[in-house]
Amino acid sequence: MNAYTQFNIAKNNFQNTALVQMSLPRLDELSDDCLLVEVERFAFTANNVTYAMLGDVMKYWQLFKAPDGFGNIPVWGFGRVIASMHPQIAEGERLFGYFPMASHLVIEAADVSKRGLRDGAAHRQGVAPVYNAYARVTGDPAFAGRNGDYQALLRPLFMLSFLVDDFLAEEAFFGARTVILSSASSKTAFGLAHLLHSKRKPVRVIGLTSTGNADFVRSLGCYDDVVLYDHIDTLPADQPVAFVDMAGNADLRGRLHRHLKDKLVYSGRVGLTHQDTAVDEELPGAKPAWFFAPDQIRKRAKEWGPGGIDTRFTAAWSGFLPLLEQSLTVAESRGPVAVENIYRDTLAGRVPPHQGHMLSLAAG
Repeated sequence: MNAYTQFNIAKNNFQNTALVQMSLPRLDELSDDCLLVEVERFAFTANNVTYAMLGDVMKYWQLFKAPDGFGNIPVWGFGRVIASMHPQIAEGERLFGYFPMASHLVIEAADVSKRGLRDGAAHRQGVAPVYNAYARVTGDPAFAGRNGDYQALLRPLFMLSFLVDDFLAEEAFFGARTVILSSASSKTAFGLAHLLHSKRKPVRVIGLTSTGNADFVRSLGCYDDVVLYDHIDTLPADQPVAFVDMAGNADLRGRLHRHLKDKLVYSGRVGLTHQDTAVDEELPGAKPAWFFAPDQIRKRAKEWGPGGIDTRFTAAWSGFLPLLEQSLTVAESRGPVAVENIYRDTLAGRVPPHQGHMLSLAAG
């Protein structure tokens, strides 16, 4: 095989997609320490749509090169080294990390250790370090088979859930004893609900969702109450409430603020799955503010010391796995047509919340 495939989208219109085929570099074209990696499979969720929507603001578009006017959405997944110019990395090694929606990637291996490495390519710098880090997972059962699928689908999202939970607890929930999560069926939301429900017993967790997803959200068992979007006005408005917005829907956010008024003591924006660029009007209650995960990571890395975040996160992940095994069905699809179909279904919100999709651009 001497060609590789990229799945790109138009930055100004996500409905426009382009499948690009280019020649793979020859071995004599690879610089010292470079790796040629075949992207074996990757997860695609609504969170990847968020990456696209924030592509310029958060520099996601600069990670993987694409033709002018187009971007390549970053995805979490697995790759196999098929050629290595680095003396410490063997062909056949498996890597877990941030990949393009493509069949191959060239990595400029740097900071190589027994556990991982970093892509030192110049165009990938200036972003959060986690986006350039690759774990060496050959033979690691935590990253094999279905466990590996869970890692790709949920681990990055659950890290966000973990950090939001930690932030809220550190702030004593801003005086609230009720936390409301929008887009309650989303993976980041129910990860956070699981943590709040299992670790923060005095806190009541309410999930906001659509009629179609309500049964699934109730079945998770980590929400104390499930409220439909059309019934926001039934929420009690006499006690302090913290709101974590996973949907990025300005109309929903406005309705909730106007209903709860000054009882809304925190309004944090985490996701942006609704394609909505509206600017918030002056709303009653706490001013909506973005939660920026890298800030919390830097703070805790300093306070908890080397390995502190990983140790706590690993314990939380172990407690989360039983819920995934109970509630998530993983579907595997291969080939450009399948990738296109899942991309469009996700963009349109047609993927059922109990489904997780692992994809590959290689033909089936």
